[in-house]
Amino acid sequence: MAAAQSLPVLDQNPPGLRWQQVRTPHFRVLYPAGLDSAAQRTVGRLEQLHGPGTATLGVQAPPIAVVLQAHTTVSNGFVTFLPRHSEFFINPQQGMGLGTVDWLDGLAVHEFRHVGQFDKARQGVGRVLRPLFGDGALGIAAVGVPQWFFEGDAVGTETALTRSGRGRIPSFSVELRANLLAGRLYRYPKAVNGSLRDNVPDWYELGYFLTSYLKVHRGPDAWAKVLDRYYRFPFYPFSFSNSIRRTTGLRVEQLYARSMQELDSAWRAQQRALPPITAVSELPVRESEKVFTQYQYPQYVNDSTVLALKSGRGHIPQLVLLHRRGPEKKVFVVGLLNLPEMLSVAAGKVVWPEFREHPRWGQRVYSELKVLDLANGQVRRIAQGTRYAAAALSPDGQRLVAVQTDVSYRHSLVLLNASTGQVEQVLPNPANDLYQQPRWTADGRIVAVTLGAAGKTIVVVDPTAGSRQALLPVANVNLTNPQPWGDYVLYNSPQNGVDNIYAVSRSTGQTYRVTSRPLGAYQAAVSPDGKRLAFHDYRATGARVVEMPLDPATWEAIPAATAEAPAIYAGQLTAQEPGGQAVARLLAAPDSARPQYPVGRYSPLAHAFNVFSWGLVQSPGGDAVTLGVRSQDLLSTTQALVGLSYDQTERTLSGVGALSYQGLPLVLDVEGSYGGRDAALPVAGQLVRDQWRYARLRAGARLPLTLTRSKFLQGLTLGSYYLNEQVFDYDLPVRRRSEVGPTTPLHAVQTSLGYVAQLRQSARDVAPRGGGSLLATWRTTPFNTRLQATQLGAQGSVFLPGLGRHHALRLRAGYQWQDQAMYQFSSAISFPRGEGYISFDQLQTSSIDYYLPLAYTHWTLGRWLYVQRLRATAFADIAQGQVRVQQGVATINYRNVGLDVSALFNVLRLRTPLEGGVRVVYSNNLQRWVVEPLAFSIRL
Repeated sequence: MAAAQSLPVLDQNPPGLRWQQVRTPHFRVLYPAGLDSAAQRTVGRLEQLHGPGTATLGVQAPPIAVVLQAHTTVSNGFVTFLPRHSEFFINPQQGMGLGTVDWLDGLAVHEFRHVGQFDKARQGVGRVLRPLFGDGALGIAAVGVPQWFFEGDAVGTETALTRSGRGRIPSFSVELRANLLAGRLYRYPKAVNGSLRDNVPDWYELGYFLTSYLKVHRGPDAWAKVLDRYYRFPFYPFSFSNSIRRTTGLRVEQLYARSMQELDSAWRAQQRALPPITAVSELPVRESEKVFTQYQYPQYVNDSTVLALKSGRGHIPQLVLLHRRGPEKKVFVVGLLNLPEMLSVAAGKVVWPEFREHPRWGQRVYSELKVLDLANGQVRRIAQGTRYAAAALSPDGQRLVAVQTDVSYRHSLVLLNASTGQVEQVLPNPANDLYQQPRWTADGRIVAVTLGAAGKTIVVVDPTAGSRQALLPVANVNLTNPQPWGDYVLYNSPQNGVDNIYAVSRSTGQTYRVTSRPLGAYQAAVSPDGKRLAFHDYRATGARVVEMPLDPATWEAIPAATAEAPAIYAGQLTAQEPGGQAVARLLAAPDSARPQYPVGRYSPLAHAFNVFSWGLVQSPGGDAVTLGVRSQDLLSTTQALVGLSYDQTERTLSGVGALSYQGLPLVLDVEGSYGGRDAALPVAGQLVRDQWRYARLRAGARLPLTLTRSKFLQGLTLGSYYLNEQVFDYDLPVRRRSEVGPTTPLHAVQTSLGYVAQLRQSARDVAPRGGGSLLATWRTTPFNTRLQATQLGAQGSVFLPGLGRHHALRLRAGYQWQDQAMYQFSSAISFPRGEGYISFDQLQTSSIDYYLPLAYTHWTLGRWLYVQRLRATAFADIAQGQVRVQQGVATINYRNVGLDVSALFNVLRLRTPLEGGVRVVYSNNLQRWVVEPLAFSIRL
């Protein structure tokens, strides 16, 4: 009897939400009640984008649904074709990447471009595949298109059609800029597939420059032509690269080389035009520069000590203390950070926001505040169940100011008690401007960046008087990270094309350039005595915290910026876009200038069945080929599969069906199958074959809970399932005890409990270095039928750090007891490796595994293979199995040792790596070596 849970658990909203929908000619927007204004705005933006947003792809997208997720504080969006729809998470970003565009406007431009990219597959071979496979055919046809194209082209579109897409924001390109200016021009396989040692820009950054280079030099429709050629027949290796070559005359490696050469020249010219570089002194750190490691977001604890966030390829994010003359000191390993840029230190305390997912509802993610006392190391959660995306301590540590966007897309500044988290005051915000990264002044006021319809400015807010004063003209300038000091407010701005620190006088309004660093100076912090300025200085090997004297007499007075500095490709992309200027004007138009669309109720149950894929679909058991249909509703509450499955081993057919309803606290699952069997058994020294039929029903419920609240990822799942199986036309004189007999149907119940708590892993870790797991299973036949069996099993694991930094040790033990006189359940615990499973009455197992990396590599085999890491696992399995026989009890002891060696690699330059290898086991029971392949696993 296999475990249930054939269909995966998806993220849902709580069942009590009332859903609305607004329809237009090309879109259907679903949203929870209370979000009407933002929904109208979003659907209006989408209608404006329907033509221009995909014009350069030569696509007119068919109507599509968009779901606005309001109860999560994660800032994200995506488009999928399983089923075909898009989701916008409405909580805005607080970091530099937001730019000067409203969050929902930016999502609309970026995600609708993805819609066009996917719908481009409705041609060529896609015309044949879609009738055969449904919307899943869009993914099949696009399997050879690299992820850098999808994300890079979408970033290019947001850059062309808005005043502040990411292509115009220097912090977006700082990683690639740092690498090129440091002479780190990586080969194309490494640039595409990544590295576990060096910092390699992600799909968005690399893809933006590759796609933009071709648009600028070969025309805005260059990628449309590439895709037209690709979709004629994409199913051969490097078909996308070949389509680029046949369309433009450039191999993809040449496209990469030429774009990098052009960027290198442009950025070196930019460097030569910079003002004289500001001298700084670096705070000492423990890490060498061999593995990419960052120290960011400094905050002074005292005049000589800075708190910073340390992260990188070999570290999970952690708070450290850096001393001007002393060793680095680890303070605390944080959980799932919401906004790492928003550390705040005052009066010996540190505050930061962390995500906290609701245990059951994956679309309800809070952003709570954690306060660390640096003196005693105690950490407190305050403001639980809230949505605070950024927070800062008052100078005396008694109050907090936090930014909140509620579920109706209303933005506010909230004042809290720093000890209790109780709300003391919500500051008025009639224009609904977005506040970013607030800080307290010494006199009890608050400085913050505000983003409104006309752009950004820095404001000083007086909580007592309720007044707000703008320090800079509202403009299309990406202001971030304000830091008050005396009469000045320091802030980040890319006014000359590189992010540096500037200052504005609160009394006169005069602006000054404070730093001139070649790659970027970020997150200004002032020492308590007012004599030193700390910030993190970007570089190719990882940002470092640096200091400089704080002396206004050395600052350069400059005019207040009214527009961003030009960015490479951005102006040309806008000029190329058909209707680009019109879209920019429409995005800047007031909400009142757009039509209001009719609103109606949306019932998730009434729309529970939404068929999106047919033909060859994923089998519930994963071990057969299934032809059928799959359904999933747009709110991810109901999944269903119905099909005809072919067992490749026995060459038999069966009908299968599975239904999972996940809109209640308990996930309800039903799965059934009816089909044929074809098997042989040894009878009286001869092999006798028979064909028979079976009917199987499995139904039950599970409760999946997410319990993560710290550096440990935690989850608990409880489940109970009923299994009924009957067979017909069974003519063999005997049966295996693992099979149901012709007169003995199976009526069984399985109940299980699974718990896991694992320390988060860095990119270089090969296994968790802390935590544990427990799986307990009870299977029984309680209905007093003729077929009786019982099984109890429990297995637990503990993960511990190994001897090296990225080594890990796992200790595992299990026990299984069963009464199997009439039927044998499948194993509930792990069996010794290298052995075939034997169903014992009692089985005791234990094992020890030692995981270690062997090498972090950048090996390539032409265009076919790229190897990133070799690793090994040495293990020993000890087990004892006992089974009742006529003479008493037979015992078999296992003492096996072995070694797994595997490689993490990419094939055909696909960014998602695979892992596979070989296992060698010496079986003490068999007295021989056993060699087994290790199945491939996909590492997302």
